[in-house]
Amino acid sequence: MAAVRTWACFVLWIGLTRQDKAPDVFMTCMVSEECVLPCSFQPGGEETVEWFKQEVMVYKFRREQDGDRGNDGNYSDSSKQQRRGPESQQLAGRASVLPQLVSRGNATLVVSGSGLKDRGTYRCHVHTSRGEHNAKVIVKVEAPIRGLSLELSRLSGYEEMKCTVRDVFPAPRVSWATEPPTFQALRPVTRVLANKRGLYTVDSRLKRLSGQPDLVYVCKVTTSYGGPAWTSSLREREIRGTEGKDLTIPCSAPSYLHRPFLDWSFSDRKDPSHILTYDSRTGHSASSAPWGDHVELDGFRVPFGDGSLRLMDPKPSEHTGSYTCVFSLQHNTHTERSDVTIEPPPGGRSSSGQPSYWWIVGLVVAVLVGALVSMLVYLKVKGRTSKPRDDREEVTELNVVKDWKADTHLTESSPMTT
Repeated sequence: MAAVRTWACFVLWIGLTRQDKAPDVFMTCMVSEECVLPCSFQPGGEETVEWFKQEVMVYKFRREQDGDRGNDGNYSDSSKQQRRGPESQQLAGRASVLPQLVSRGNATLVVSGSGLKDRGTYRCHVHTSRGEHNAKVIVKVEAPIRGLSLELSRLSGYEEMKCTVRDVFPAPRVSWATEPPTFQALRPVTRVLANKRGLYTVDSRLKRLSGQPDLVYVCKVTTSYGGPAWTSSLREREIRGTEGKDLTIPCSAPSYLHRPFLDWSFSDRKDPSHILTYDSRTGHSASSAPWGDHVELDGFRVPFGDGSLRLMDPKPSEHTGSYTCVFSLQHNTHTERSDVTIEPPPGGRSSSGQPSYWWIVGLVVAVLVGALVSMLVYLKVKGRTSKPRDDREEVTELNVVKDWKADTHLTESSPMTT
């Protein structure tokens, strides 16, 4: 009989030990979002819930037999809580449990507006009429990457690619590459700065390689907590076209983008406008009204990475500007920016609505040609009318010479006859 009692006590002790030493729970919370710290127990009535951080009480809730009361009315030791030091005030006004859930064995603590100071080890201690329960929750707080910016900057006196990510924790790692790969060494300069909240801003700059204008520059940002890597790439070019002649603006997605979403936009440094979008997964395309008659996209080629835009009947005043093509997927973007200049046809009249003065030049040339032709005709006619008069003068002069020679001959021969 004693052995049976001993065995029963041992089994009860094991059960209580297992209940008291619940497995540690690891939670990852995001900055500025709610953080949920789970704690479950066997309900038994008259529950008292206490939460500790680093063994300092930060929250307490007591439910009495006569029913659930709100959080604000049940802090029997709230005055003591205020005297527990800075750690006890970190969750002031931000932590709560749901009384209706406590009666069902759920003492989960909800912390609003999480910050980096909320990191650490928490312990949930619940006392009921049936016993006690302890659970440990290890909390990590992160600020994931929300966006990645890549642009071409000329503020340093030369062209450089600028890759920026803001408000991240922990500090991410930035790496650079080009497509196609280049044998030149890439020497980026990366700066990491922390703000008052402890969040990092990473600014990485890479000088643009000379002599290779068609390179695609790829910036990749990775995190130490194993989150998704973000990638952004950029290519910039200049294109010249002729008014009235169709022009193809190229745009090709890198190999790491498969069936992306495509967006085209235009800016003339005054009024940016949207041109069209195309979803490679659904095949749906939508274009803005002003551009419907001037652009054409081959939807069959977009899923394979060719998003080139055909610009039809371009005009200098309407279509000269910057065209931006963006391929995007989750965590990945590729941008190609083309500065397009539409020029009037050589020797032709512009149809862009701007005043043209070529007709004046043509009129002057026509007048000069007409005057020259009139002068030539006049000289020719004058030459024909003066030619007979010259012939008669020559005949008269010849007759005079002949008569003079004849008289001279008679004079010389007359003495011989006498």
